[in-house]
Amino acid sequence: MAINFTKYQGLGNDFILIDNRSTSEPAVTPEQAVKLCDRHFGIGADGVIFALPGGNGTDYTMRIFNSDGSEPEMCGNGIRCMAAFLAELEGDTKKSDKYKIHTLGGTITPQLMSDGQVKVDMGIPRLTADEIPTTLAAENEKVVNLALEIAGKSWDVTCVNMGNPHCITFVEDVAAIELEKIGPQFEHHPAFPERINTEFIEIVSSNYVKMRVWERGAGITLACGTGACAALVAGVLNGKCDRTATVELPGGPLLIEWSEIDQRIYMTGPAQKVFTGKL
Repeated sequence: MAINFTKYQGLGNDFILIDNRSTSEPAVTPEQAVKLCDRHFGIGADGVIFALPGGNGTDYTMRIFNSDGSEPEMCGNGIRCMAAFLAELEGDTKKSDKYKIHTLGGTITPQLMSDGQVKVDMGIPRLTADEIPTTLAAENEKVVNLALEIAGKSWDVTCVNMGNPHCITFVEDVAAIELEKIGPQFEHHPAFPERINTEFIEIVSSNYVKMRVWERGAGITLACGTGACAALVAGVLNGKCDRTATVELPGGPLLIEWSEIDQRIYMTGPAQKVFTGKL
């Protein structure tokens, strides 16, 4: 049976979106997703996202297979793309510009803005070692500015869970990081039993930072929404960032706010349709 798809990208973090609303099971397998994501022999993407039926008070369910076939809890850039995709699917029957989407990382609420951007309520960051999860600290303690040995070097790291796990380290020059060499060593370090996304952050000013990311299951990507959120949280916890800042990624900027009122993280950025096709 033919499967229609739409390609979307958010700051260069690109996804194959599939309308999966008629069934609760993804239309392709993780092994098929790997082939689809191949940039030479497939469509090319960082992941395949399925828009499935909602439940327990949510409008839809989001599942995603990474380019290596693994399944992350959720994806920040991906959920912005999914919101734009849902608005297109609903068309003139669109119920709302705001969606409650169930993910493996919790309920996430994206909202389409009048300027074409998508603002996402990413929820409250989780900060204790057992919530990351990591063995770098006791279960109920925060992991803030702790030493981690990687490749014979000690890195000061802070860990944040934004629905998926992140390890953040601050560097003088983010462009100088050998990401393809060091990223896998962070991802597969034994201190992270479920592997880890890793963000390298250069503080330009208290409200503007540069970031490069190694994503668990996808490798080097041009952007990571949950990573940008985690980076801001880490910046605040370490006294380096304001609670609202622009995070500049290789694919472009995201505006991130950690609200003092409700302690929730809000991410605003683009989601753009690239093309449609049929599998």
